[in-house]
Amino acid sequence: MSTDLHFLTIADAALLIRSRKLSPVEYTDALLARIEALEPQLNAFITRTADLARKQARQAEAEIMAGRYHGPLHGIPFALKDIYDTRGILTSGGSRVGIDNIPPKDAITTRMLYAAGAVLLGKLQTHEFAHGGPSFDLPWPPARNPWHLEHFTGGSSSGSGAALAAGLIPASLGSDTGGSIRGPASFCGIVGLMPTSGLVSRAGVIPNSFTFDHCGPMTRTVEDCAILLQAIAGYDPADAGSIAAEIPNYRGALSGDIKGLKIGALRHYWEQDQPAHPDLARAMDAAIEVFKKLGAKVEDCRTRPMQDSFDTKVVIAESEIYSIHYDNLKARPGDFGRDFLGRILPACLFQASDYVQASREHRRIIAEMRPLYQQYDVLLTAGFGPAPRLDAHRTANFWQKTNVFTPSNVTGGPSLTLPNGYSNGLPLGMQVIGRPFDDVTALRVGHAYQQATDWHTRHPQLTPGAPQPKLTPKGNEPVAADLDAATRDFVLRTAHRAGLRLDDYQTAILLETAPFALAMAERVRKPRDRSEEPALVFRFPN
Repeated sequence: MSTDLHFLTIADAALLIRSRKLSPVEYTDALLARIEALEPQLNAFITRTADLARKQARQAEAEIMAGRYHGPLHGIPFALKDIYDTRGILTSGGSRVGIDNIPPKDAITTRMLYAAGAVLLGKLQTHEFAHGGPSFDLPWPPARNPWHLEHFTGGSSSGSGAALAAGLIPASLGSDTGGSIRGPASFCGIVGLMPTSGLVSRAGVIPNSFTFDHCGPMTRTVEDCAILLQAIAGYDPADAGSIAAEIPNYRGALSGDIKGLKIGALRHYWEQDQPAHPDLARAMDAAIEVFKKLGAKVEDCRTRPMQDSFDTKVVIAESEIYSIHYDNLKARPGDFGRDFLGRILPACLFQASDYVQASREHRRIIAEMRPLYQQYDVLLTAGFGPAPRLDAHRTANFWQKTNVFTPSNVTGGPSLTLPNGYSNGLPLGMQVIGRPFDDVTALRVGHAYQQATDWHTRHPQLTPGAPQPKLTPKGNEPVAADLDAATRDFVLRTAHRAGLRLDDYQTAILLETAPFALAMAERVRKPRDRSEEPALVFRFPN
């Protein structure tokens, strides 16, 4: 059995541990050995916590042997994206700016997993402050995709995607502001859930966007995702965005039966708004046929073009992360990576009115989803196609291309990503989007699909001791934008007035992406009634 431990599901491992057929110490040691053997190829971890893991595993084993079994995470190893606070353990945010950040206490979700008896193996690679990347100019090299080591994992929960796909861990917590759980899930062939806004606490997690941040589970199966969500869901007064809601039995609802459910396919997302790779388009058609055979009713439907949600999200989220890191941007811009700066610096050009107008648009988009929620039990759309090469990345793409995951951040409901095929050995993904606080139905639909298919049972083949393929990043130098003199002067004056003191290279980064930010701000300036409220309007609870 020891040769198969690294690809055990949480559900299967929990059954073995509870019946005392598998020791938490044996399980932890097996995964630590696999990490030691494969990590040089993957760059999945920033910090490994082997001593702590063995201590926690011994404690879990003693408790279980004494008859004090805590539940399905007792003795189960996991790892955290390195934005989750861990008392006495580096929480770097993947940035030189956070290279000496040792939190005095744990994030709420970290504490909840410890209470469930889970065993921390370490802190995982993340794009810088969960934003931007992949980057080659940070203290830690970018994570590699286990299916093809020269290719991208997706971001920003990059280490989580790599470690899960490679069998280094069975569980992780990621974060999702515009697809950062679901992108790596799609590219790495695993499962990731962005839960309903307010369902899982964000307290003690380095913020990206106060409006759009979500914390959520990443695993290899939907059932495991349900188990992990059960342990971390719930109201937390320490998180201002937390919402008190009834917490169902997520795993108990995974019946495998979806007969009669209505599924709305957002086909225009992958055929028109952001045309998908041909293999992904074929995989989506095949997945729809699977759902029909399972007894679901599937029909095409439409919502806003993805660009509208993307503009709304970016104006709000970039303004927020800019404010979060403003002091360090003024004092030490050179300590941030090129990709992070290429996303955050143009936010100095957004005006207060742009932020409010985007928030008003945010409320409109949420309201427009209500008819679809009434008509369908879940919505279905594509994830990402096959992962690109790491060294093909360009920062400007962030501003030029919409993102199929971002609309769900804007609307706030749950979005589950799971594998639905392969293209030349690289995974393909799809999304199941639920009504707000109906995460259980999204999980139920995804689980039924996994019961009917075998995509999630396939694993990359890695050879311990094999050399890591060399990459030659190129083509991501700032490209001079075609700015007229007045616009160039406006950009430079605005940055200077904001207190930014940029060198020539940093100025070139700003000038490259400034036109995209200005165009985005213009698109959110739509005619509105003077009384139209923004999404962030304050109301006392009932």
